[in-house]
Amino acid sequence: MRARREAQCYKPCMTQQPLDRARLAALTVVTMIAFAANSWLCRLALSRTSIDAATFTAVRLACGAIMLSLLASRDPTRAGKGGWWSAAALFGYAAAFSFAYRSLTAGTGALILFGAVQATMIAWDWAHGSGAPRLMQMAGVALALAGLVGLVLPGLTAPPLVGSLLMAASGIAWGAYSLRGRGPGDPVRVNAGNFARAALLALVLSAVTFSSAVFDTMGLVYALISGAITSGIGYAIWYAVLPSLRPASAATIQLSVPLIAAVGGLFLLGESLSLRLVLAGAAILGGIALVIRDKGRER
Repeated sequence: MRARREAQCYKPCMTQQPLDRARLAALTVVTMIAFAANSWLCRLALSRTSIDAATFTAVRLACGAIMLSLLASRDPTRAGKGGWWSAAALFGYAAAFSFAYRSLTAGTGALILFGAVQATMIAWDWAHGSGAPRLMQMAGVALALAGLVGLVLPGLTAPPLVGSLLMAASGIAWGAYSLRGRGPGDPVRVNAGNFARAALLALVLSAVTFSSAVFDTMGLVYALISGAITSGIGYAIWYAVLPSLRPASAATIQLSVPLIAAVGGLFLLGESLSLRLVLAGAAILGGIALVIRDKGRER
C-alpha cells in the first residue's frame, strides 16, 4: 500500500508537520508555476537564442546540482546520496526535454510531458500490486489516449512528430525517475547527488556534440535560471509541500502545469493556442484526472 501511495507523488515525500492551508496553497501555486517555467525557459533559449540543446541540458543540470547541494548543506545530519540509475533517468528526461523544445511550443510540450509522466506512474501502479483497473479508470485511460491520438494526428496544427516522441520519452524517463525516488533518504540530498551525476552524463553528451555547440549569453542565463531556480528551488519547495497533500491531490495538482505552460506560452512567448491543443489537452488531462481520482476513492 505504501509503495502504491508514494507512486502518486511527483517526488519523494518528507516527514514533517503539515503546513497551514494558506501557506500550503501559496507554496503549491509557486511550485506549479516553477515547473511550468521550465518549459518557458527552455523554449525561450532554444527558439530565441542560438544555444544548442546539449549545452542547455548540461548547464541546467549542473546549476540544479549546485543549488540542491547548497540547500542540502543546511542540514548535514540528513542522509542520502543518489545513484547512477536514477541519474541516468534524470539525464534522459532533461536531454530529451531540451531537444524536444527545439520544435514544440511550451504548452504542447508540457502537455505531452506530464501526460507521459502520469501514464508511466499509473501503468507501474497497475502492474505492481494495485490489481486490474476499474471501469472508471479504463474510461479515463481511453479518453486520455483519444486526446493524445487527436493531438498528434497529421494536420496543419499537429505538433512535429519527432519533437512529440522526444517529449514523450522525456516524460517516461521522468516518471521512472520519480518511481525510483521512493526509497529512503532526504529528497533534497538524494536529488543533489542525482543531479550531479546527471550533469556528468550531460557533459559527455556535450563533448560528443561539441562541433555544433553554441555558447549564447542569454541562452546560458535561461539555462542557469531553469537549473538553479525553477528546478532546484522549485523541487525543494515541492518536497516541503508534499507531506501536506493527499497522494491523489498531489498527482491531480500537477495536471495544472500544462495549462499554466500554455497560458504562459501565449502571453510570454507569443505562441498560438489552437483548438486542437485545447480539445486534446482537455481529453488527456481529464482522462488522467479520472484515473487518479478513482484510484484515490478505491484506496
